[in-house]
Amino acid sequence: MITSGGPRNSEPGTLARLFLDAVATHDKPNALQHKVNSAYQPISSRALADRVRRVAMGMRELGIRAGDHVAIFSENRPEWAIADYACITSGVTDVPLYPNLPPEQAAYILKDSGAVAIFVSDAAQASKITQIRKIVPALKYVITFAEASHPGAEHTLAELESLGTGVDDETHRAAYRAAADAIRPDDVATLIYTSGTTGEPKGVMLTHDNIYSNVMASAVQVPFAGNDTGLSFLPLSHIFERMAGHYLMFHVGCSIAYAESMDTVPVDLQTVRPTLVLSVPRLYEKMYARVLENALAGGAIKSRIFFWARKVAEQWADVTLAGGTPAGVLALKYRIAQKLVFSKLKARTGGQLRYFVSGGAPLSPEINKFFYAAGLVILEGYGLTETSPVIAVNTPKAFRIGTVGKPVPGVEVTIAPDGEVLTRGPHVMKGYYNKPDATRDAIDDDRWFHTGDIGELHDDFLSITDRKKDIIVTAGGKKVAPQPIENAIKTNKYVSQAVVIGDKRKFPAVLVVPNWEQLEKYAKIKNLVWTQRTQLLEMPVIQAKMEKEVLGKLQGLARFETPKKIALLEHDFSIERGELTPTLKVKRRVIDKTYKSVIDSLYAGEHEEVTVG
Repeated sequence: MITSGGPRNSEPGTLARLFLDAVATHDKPNALQHKVNSAYQPISSRALADRVRRVAMGMRELGIRAGDHVAIFSENRPEWAIADYACITSGVTDVPLYPNLPPEQAAYILKDSGAVAIFVSDAAQASKITQIRKIVPALKYVITFAEASHPGAEHTLAELESLGTGVDDETHRAAYRAAADAIRPDDVATLIYTSGTTGEPKGVMLTHDNIYSNVMASAVQVPFAGNDTGLSFLPLSHIFERMAGHYLMFHVGCSIAYAESMDTVPVDLQTVRPTLVLSVPRLYEKMYARVLENALAGGAIKSRIFFWARKVAEQWADVTLAGGTPAGVLALKYRIAQKLVFSKLKARTGGQLRYFVSGGAPLSPEINKFFYAAGLVILEGYGLTETSPVIAVNTPKAFRIGTVGKPVPGVEVTIAPDGEVLTRGPHVMKGYYNKPDATRDAIDDDRWFHTGDIGELHDDFLSITDRKKDIIVTAGGKKVAPQPIENAIKTNKYVSQAVVIGDKRKFPAVLVVPNWEQLEKYAKIKNLVWTQRTQLLEMPVIQAKMEKEVLGKLQGLARFETPKKIALLEHDFSIERGELTPTLKVKRRVIDKTYKSVIDSLYAGEHEEVTVG
């Protein structure tokens, strides 16, 4: 085994202590920022702490106690932070839900976790809970962040705060502080549900010290500072944004500004002018695509200038990444390239950006190098929900494109004989909630967590080279379990075989082999004429029919799990062509290679929702 990792740089701690210490240490007038009537308004550290304490006291007045589970079902906003901090300073375990989850998946998480209350952002989220309320009997309270009461919620957050304000005296404040101090590092702080290989969500139990240790280790490696401003738009239900864009930024005294929505990110970048931005690779891919699109659409002269500037910048990057200092003609050309081309790209980020941080899915080395050459550094890291999440990250002092950096302090990484990346340390989860067998499968007797990724270590830099398991990770960082989706599709009489693809892609799609007997019957009914099956597959009426049949079987999936396109294949997968194992399991890598051109065509020319510029 090749092993890497150094000693831990902090004593065990709790997120409650992290929060209370940060309030006392930084006392910022703009700890949080949010849009009110199209303008950003600040919330001070003290105002935040007061609201957190009163909500915590209000929860206690409702009968919610330490050890209870409380869900949060909301988009990013100050109230999300208030609810979270109220839970963690009370010893309550919170259960974040992605705001785009459909009612069926929310129901599973609420039932499995036994949540006694849920915070919702508005009437739309409350409506989802109303649809499933009868099958989640443990749920007693729905608390809305909306200013006015609405159907589906027993209380507004303001009413909960009012309950707390009614008992916010010296005695109760002392009790609140004592409860926060009594929380132990090994207590479970949050229960985050992530899909497993079977598609059934698993609740990842992260302790206070799991996340605390990751915050303290990352604070040493990633140069966040008290004068920084971060723009928060990745879901806070995702552990990457939660640890780095929420706890870590608050710990070091950054000001956190919440984007109004994913659609407003380009405008919010200009308004907030952040110095730090955390994102998944899709943002960088779209920015890169927009730059290329603008260059090519600007005419011959503009296009030539752009490609000249990119070539100069890449030469500059090669010298710099090799440890040299560009000088002479190259340095002059680079200054010109910055002025003519790359200054415009920087302006689109607000003009103040110090660092991008990328996580959640692999980032293309080509795109990473382009941004580096342009003067916009992307610090790529790697981790999982089960590891709180950061295992390794590139830093300004230890930066290597094509890797995910070196392990952070306290985190051990080893490469197993089969190439799987294993990790051990205070960042590794306590286990999967209510799933002891799954926990034993993931964490061995020596406390090594098995990531399911294949990787390599060179000079302590970790590279992720492949997936050991079949879980698809989209370019947006979402995990999709393909087998349940495929099994649902194959129950359709028009389908013989189906393979869900989409790893490192924008969205899931499906390769489908029709059940020819059924499809040809349908074609005859429609009076279609064909001599070869390939002709049939090219007919719009057949394509529309198969799309309706395939996608119509996929009700109840989250948006990010739902395939957007299908491709029809003529022949069944076979053992002879190496596409199936002897037990008839699909060899996904072979399928990806054999049908690469078909798969690439599914993603050609796609436009995503978020654009920058």
